[in-house]
Amino acid sequence: MRFTVIIPARYSSSRLPGKPLLEINGRPMVAHVWERAQQSGAERVVIATDDQRIEQAVHELGGEVCMTRPDHASGTDRLAEVATQLQLGDEEIVVNLQGDEPQMPAALVRQVAADMDAHPDAAVTTLYQPITDPSDIFNPNAVKVVVDEQGYALYFSRAPIPWNRDTFQNPSTAKPTMHHRHIGLYAYRAGFLQRYTSWPPSPIEQLESLEQLRVLWKGEKIHLTEAEEDPGHGIDTVADLDRIRETK
Repeated sequence: MRFTVIIPARYSSSRLPGKPLLEINGRPMVAHVWERAQQSGAERVVIATDDQRIEQAVHELGGEVCMTRPDHASGTDRLAEVATQLQLGDEEIVVNLQGDEPQMPAALVRQVAADMDAHPDAAVTTLYQPITDPSDIFNPNAVKVVVDEQGYALYFSRAPIPWNRDTFQNPSTAKPTMHHRHIGLYAYRAGFLQRYTSWPPSPIEQLESLEQLRVLWKGEKIHLTEAEEDPGHGIDTVADLDRIRETK
């Protein structure tokens, strides 16, 4: 199985400016993410950025950089531009590993690529983990997913889905049952990326602020598997950064 990992890395961030270059254990965050991707068995690892400071940092690592336009609305749009620049064939597998996921295990990067390889009818493959903490069910920052018996997504939401009619009336006594938290690691085929970016944002995507709903809106399939390892924590805030620095 051959696959390429593309790591979108933006310098501009409203909550953490310069996030990819913030240091963890004396090295920029993007270096930790790049190393995880290198360990996954990917044929090629490319950092996608629009900032020369990130480009320089990656070159110092010995990594490959693809400079992209600064006006992309999402990381998926940035990936599509990179796939075009790299002249990837329509059937080539591309893994989207976010540049703020320094704890993402290499095994999960490979897992999501292998799932794409095994499901030619899927437009996208991604991962989930069971929810064990009842508070996560009602946390809008924890994206939930409901899948069918074959692992294909029925819906993603920030709301507590599936809704347990008998026990969710009182959140303090709610218990997770069939509840899955979505992990934002994706694999695609390069040709699908071009189709995806040609579609306008869908109403449900805009309502929930979840890009993956555009795929379901268009009738395409998303296949999910349970993560083989804990994905760790992404970095969105200073508190996230401090927590990860303490564990390194």
